Amino acid sequence: QLKLVNPSQYRFEHLVTQMKWRLQEGRGEAVYQIGVEDNGLLVGLSEEEMRASLKTLRRMAEKVGADITVLREREVDYDSDVPRKITEVLVRKVPDNQQFLDLRVAVLGNVDSGKSTLLGVLTQGELDNGRGRARLNLFRHLHEIQSGRTSSISFEILGFNSKGEVVNYSDSRTAEEICESSSKMITFIDLAGHHKYLKTTIFGLTSYCPDFAMLVVSANTGIAGTTREHLGLAMALKVPFFIVISKVDLCSKATVERTVKQLERILKQPGCNKLPLLVNSDDDAVTAAQQFAQSPNITPIFTLSSVSGENLDLLKVFLNILPPLTNSKEQEELMQQLTEFQVDEIYTVPEVGTVVGGTLSSGICREGENLVVGPTDDGKFLRLKVCSIQRNRSACRVLRAGQAATLALGPFDRSLLRKGMVMVSPEMNPTICSVFEAEIVLLFHATTFRKGFQVTVHVGNVRQTAVVEKIHGKDKLRTGEKAVVRFRFIKHPEYLKIGAKLLFREGVTKGIGHVTDLQAITTKNG
Repeated sequence: QLKLVNPSQYRFEHLVTQMKWRLQEGRGEAVYQIGVEDNGLLVGLSEEEMRASLKTLRRMAEKVGADITVLREREVDYDSDVPRKITEVLVRKVPDNQQFLDLRVAVLGNVDSGKSTLLGVLTQGELDNGRGRARLNLFRHLHEIQSGRTSSISFEILGFNSKGEVVNYSDSRTAEEICESSSKMITFIDLAGHHKYLKTTIFGLTSYCPDFAMLVVSANTGIAGTTREHLGLAMALKVPFFIVISKVDLCSKATVERTVKQLERILKQPGCNKLPLLVNSDDDAVTAAQQFAQSPNITPIFTLSSVSGENLDLLKVFLNILPPLTNSKEQEELMQQLTEFQVDEIYTVPEVGTVVGGTLSSGICREGENLVVGPTDDGKFLRLKVCSIQRNRSACRVLRAGQAATLALGPFDRSLLRKGMVMVSPEMNPTICSVFEAEIVLLFHATTFRKGFQVTVHVGNVRQTAVVEKIHGKDKLRTGEKAVVRFRFIKHPEYLKIGAKLLFREGVTKGIGHVTDLQAITTKNG
């Protein structure tokens, strides 16, 4: 927008309608640039015009029930004696039917690169003492506290209120309070960094469907151990990622620069084809967030310290502006399909009964809805009822496509459930199969990959051992070769979809691909 000085009533109404539409498109967020002509010419406004324009923008925002925050302002050289400025403003409104905007960020990185500590500092709001105090709040198991290493997948939440201020546990809030006072929630999925827990990491990346990934690299060790693998996983699963170089308080400027150069070199390689963007100021952080969302080739790099707090704010600015990847149109299309919920975790809760955690991949799920869950070992689907729904530890009546939640199933027998099952609406007639074909690329292997070879296959939340029945047109596969392969699950049938991304591994053998064909078994509803 060029300027919004004292608009007429008619023009004001028109502007408000336009703002409503833009907020709806951006799922409750829009960035206005004031002082820029429609054709992108940076004209700039004088102090007085800018003040009046911002006042109008505030009035518009009040009318639609949104808040505005000034992201940045900068001066432009335009032929005039008066200094002229451009201002970028973030307008944010929480959609009426939803408590907050929701983004999922997976956190990757080598063991001891400082992932859990960084999350501890972001979500607890206090700096680390250099000996791992911040991360103790995150660990779930005793052996993790003793060894200081994450082995399970934990979830952390960071909220931003509509003014763009951080809402975290620092004011001793509970999770429910964070949810209530935030208009944007970022759920960090803290994945294990150690090689031993690679299958947990893969499970986290394939089943929790993160929007973005944050790769944490320690400045003093550089790229080591599982960093390359995590980078490869994010690329293979097409999750856009940004990089955080941590622990810069421990080493000299030269060391940090060396790590940055090393990363830039890897990112520019033909396999990656990424454009590294080093973030050094608030201005960079705003640019990075906007460009990153528009083109997945850009990889922002942050250098920060969880101990001294250096540059931590830049990361917060970036996370605050990051727009959700899927726009509202795609989400609405998904919501119109039949209900399908992926089961990732199963618990028993006293006085509630059996509870399942996971993601709703399509449709809408309401409290009290009747669904069927399966496939069981003999390929059946069983009826059940959703008693209540919780999202980010607070109750929720309706679950929409793409949201993660836990569903209470009441007295349903827990032993009938396992990870990898789906809950779908009874009229779906889900296709299940034991035999399927996939087009795969072999990334790395030690022995020959041929008929009879057994691998662990990951497809979304499905994880099971499968045996290679046939490689079309070849006897065996070598590293880097492509082929269509027929697999058979050795234990029980699974629910798969054509086109689903697939990852498989066995010892050092690894490969990626997608499902091309299923031999469907007809399902019986029990």
